[in-house]
Amino acid sequence: MQILSMIFVALVAIEHVYILALEMFLWMKPSTMKTFGVTVEQANEMKTMAANQGLYNGFLAAGLFYSLVASPAVIGFQFKVFFLLCVIVAGIYGGVTVKPRIAIVQAVPAAIALVLTLLAGM
Repeated sequence: MQILSMIFVALVAIEHVYILALEMFLWMKPSTMKTFGVTVEQANEMKTMAANQGLYNGFLAAGLFYSLVASPAVIGFQFKVFFLLCVIVAGIYGGVTVKPRIAIVQAVPAAIALVLTLLAGM
C-alpha cells in the first residue's frame, strides 16, 4: 500500500508541475488557450494572473515531492496529508467556481492519493 500511495502522490505532483508549465510558460500557446477555454485576447489579459496561479501549483508540487523524501517518515506523512488536502480544496473550489472538470482532474486524483496515504499510514 505504501508504494501505491507514493506512486499516486508522485502523479499528483507531476500533474501540478504540468499545470505550472501550462500557466507560466505555455499560456499563450493555442493548445493551452484551448485547454483553458480562453481567447487570445482573454489570455493576454490573464497572462500575469495565470503565471501567478502556475507558481502556486509549483508550490503544491514541491510540497508533494518533498513529502516523498522527507525524513523521518512521520514528517513525510504529515506533508502528504497537508498538501493533498490543499490540492483537493483547490480542485473543489475550481470545480465550483470555474468548471466542474477541474474537480475531476485535480481533486479526484488527490483524494485517491490521500485515501491510499491514510491507509498506508506512516
